[in-house]
Amino acid sequence: MTARILVVDDVPANVKLLETKLAAEYFDVLTASDGPSALSVAEDQLPDIILLDIMMPGMDGFEVCQRLKDSTKTRHIPVVMVTALSEVPDRVRGLEAGADDFLSKPVNDIALFARVRSLLRLKMMTDELRLRQETSGDLGVFESDYDDDDDPKDARVLIVENNEMMADRLARYLGESGCVTDHAATTAEGQILGRDGDYDLVIANLHVGGEDGLRFCSQYRSNEQTRHVPILLLLDDLDLPQLAKGLDIGVTDYLIKPVDRGELLARVRTQIRRHRYHHRLRLNLQQSVNMAFTDPLTGVYNRRYMSAHLDRKIMEIATAEKPVSVILFDIDHFKAINDTYGHGPGDQVLKQLAARVSNNLRSFDLVARYGGEEFVVIMPDTNAEIALRVADRLRAHVAEQAFQVEGLEAPLGVTVSMGVTTALDHSETADTILERADRALYQAKSEGRNRAISAELGGPKETEGPLASTG
Repeated sequence: MTARILVVDDVPANVKLLETKLAAEYFDVLTASDGPSALSVAEDQLPDIILLDIMMPGMDGFEVCQRLKDSTKTRHIPVVMVTALSEVPDRVRGLEAGADDFLSKPVNDIALFARVRSLLRLKMMTDELRLRQETSGDLGVFESDYDDDDDPKDARVLIVENNEMMADRLARYLGESGCVTDHAATTAEGQILGRDGDYDLVIANLHVGGEDGLRFCSQYRSNEQTRHVPILLLLDDLDLPQLAKGLDIGVTDYLIKPVDRGELLARVRTQIRRHRYHHRLRLNLQQSVNMAFTDPLTGVYNRRYMSAHLDRKIMEIATAEKPVSVILFDIDHFKAINDTYGHGPGDQVLKQLAARVSNNLRSFDLVARYGGEEFVVIMPDTNAEIALRVADRLRAHVAEQAFQVEGLEAPLGVTVSMGVTTALDHSETADTILERADRALYQAKSEGRNRAISAELGGPKETEGPLASTG
């Protein structure tokens, strides 16, 4: 995962140390030595994340963070405050100014990279939702400017905690701020309540009795009904080595015990505001795009929306310098399915195929129906090697599991052929990229079907032999 990170500190040695650590992990690093220059760089360069020192002369880190969050241009950039301050009131003040997290000096490498990667995943999701909203606005569907400064009143919070005293204390603190809470004493009960309830936040202990709280978090994040709900993890100082794993599997924030009321409410407020903002983006995007930019049969995006979205992702290469990969694929011998079984079963195959592919990609990848039995996948920040591996994995997933079609006695075997290409140059057009993917698709067809071919790399290094295809 590549990204551009702004390091802000008035001590050159501190800047150099962080710059060296980040560069060694292949991050692009921008630097600033004071508050005003940090604001200027953030406005001009729009980094993916900001590591911000608090104790600076003139404009301190609290004021810089507040100004960043007050600007509509920079408010969605995650801010991590890097500081020697360790008192709870300082953390609360930073959270209220809009900080996403804190790192104590001297900075621990594991904590640094775990938190950076976690926040980068969150920012990628936010950017993708905002981009799709802008795309819809450009195409005349809707125009809306959302603010994420909601008061989290009446928010629903699920507490997963076996310690009754701790659960009661958390519920009391949250109730005083207007939240409505439910309590699960076991992880199994937490999963059931999570699926049945519409929660704005889950607070889970790392140890729920003798159960592993991280396993609960992983399962909660992988469930379609609960995957977008933020998770706040409670842990002790001695459990900090496990935090990196928690952030990696989808924990969005954490709190060190003993729980301070002010810090709890500040972190809860931040997570609920962000969740509600993302929910509004998804809801309005879904409602608007459903009217104009989805394929009525399969429910994925149509060709018109896909072309506009791909154009935007190509333009982003100029500033973000991140590759965009495209997969163009179609069903092998699809005409034979229609001729043999009729268009009804053929339509069922198209719908199931679209769902199967969509469910096996990242949330910010885009799937669209290109026409007939052809589909397109757009994958931002994905290089050629990874794109080819993803394509071959999708191909195998389709071929290995037959399609259950209503009206047919036996499941229907279906395979797909895939053409893959990667754009690195913002001067390219969507048409030239799709033409390149189409040539790779044609090559996959000519070489026997049921295979993925990259325009840049050829086929996978370990390609299984073609499976029997329909038709």
